[in-house]
Amino acid sequence: MGEHKLTVALLMFLWATSRAAASDCSTVMGLISACTAFITYGSPDPYPGSPCCDAMMSLNLLGDSTENRRLVCRCLLSLINTYNPNATAIATLPGLCGVSLGFTIDPNTDCNLYQSFSSSFSSENNYCTHIMLNK
Repeated sequence: MGEHKLTVALLMFLWATSRAAASDCSTVMGLISACTAFITYGSPDPYPGSPCCDAMMSLNLLGDSTENRRLVCRCLLSLINTYNPNATAIATLPGLCGVSLGFTIDPNTDCNLYQSFSSSFSSENNYCTHIMLNK
């Protein structure tokens, strides 16, 4: 129960702070750090509701505007270029967690082509859906 409250608080905080776009990748890197074991060792697989998957959901929430979604994309591409041997593990995270970031984590992805989801898939709706699914 306490872990669920922490997850909800983290998501609310990230949703509120995502309104001001970050100028660097520190938030993205901080969230991805929740997935270090999987990225480094390939196990255990993350699952919806795990800290790693909560981080993936938070990355999705950060992409609440076109500028922010492109920033998240660029940060993740920089990460896979930096940690090339672990690029496949990083690229599979959204799928394992059941989260669509709106772009493919691939070295050939052009982040300038991606926009925020339409209003029917806004970060507020994603946040509410996450809360309702995790009750």
